Amino acid sequence: MTEKSILIQGKSIYYTVSGHGTPVVLLHGFAEDGDVWRYQQAALSKCCKLIIPDLPGSGKSAMIDDMSMEGLATCIKEIIEKEITREAMATSVIMIGHSMGGYITLAFAEKHPDLLLGFGLFHSTAFPDTEEKRANRRRGIAFIQTHGSYEFIKQSTPNLFTKSYVNKNSTIISEMIARYGSFDPLALVSYYEAMIQRPDRTAVLQSFNKPILFIIGKNDPAIPFEDSMKQCHIPQEAVIQLMQHSAHMGMWEEKDKSTDSLLSFLRHITV
Repeated sequence: MTEKSILIQGKSIYYTVSGHGTPVVLLHGFAEDGDVWRYQQAALSKCCKLIIPDLPGSGKSAMIDDMSMEGLATCIKEIIEKEITREAMATSVIMIGHSMGGYITLAFAEKHPDLLLGFGLFHSTAFPDTEEKRANRRRGIAFIQTHGSYEFIKQSTPNLFTKSYVNKNSTIISEMIARYGSFDPLALVSYYEAMIQRPDRTAVLQSFNKPILFIIGKNDPAIPFEDSMKQCHIPQEAVIQLMQHSAHMGMWEEKDKSTDSLLSFLRHITV
């Protein structure tokens, strides 16, 4: 695995590259960094060229001027253009986004469908926020501004997992809180504001004429199960994987099943 960086809007954006073959981009979600794919990285890099960014404002990457979903998608396009030849990019990029990373993936697919051979929403949705969800995000913004990132991460992190996982893996949860507790509060607020403002992108699911993967957590509190299932009927070709024992972090809660699902999707597309 090689760590690289690129200057975008004068800011350093970091990402890792490993393996060879079909280019696959994995996008992490809100209040995470590229390390969330730790359990999938080795297996995937054996069969593809795996590109895992720290999104602007996350991990080692600085914030950019445009922190909207569209702005972040443009950032990802610049990374892809640096790493992949124009000929290869036109036919063979696959993008998988977890949670907020899925929103960025949809923004990318809306603008550059011709650059994607397929994409996946990993605990994510094309539906816009409901009014209740927007209100919850605004409360989150107020909490971050009042109490800071660490207290926010400490409070919110256990809710991403099933209670069973939390009870059995208290050390992992503590390590995750320690890793992300130092997040720049301005970045967290920017992400929340961008998610509140993102539009309905179900039309992207409908118009995209290549395979779309949906990985759904049966117990996901962030992306309701019923909404996840509704969007699966929209695409022309949907591949669906239900994670029976996961909440919002299936890549950790059911890491082997998540890896197998991603590998199966890649084989389905590239055969």
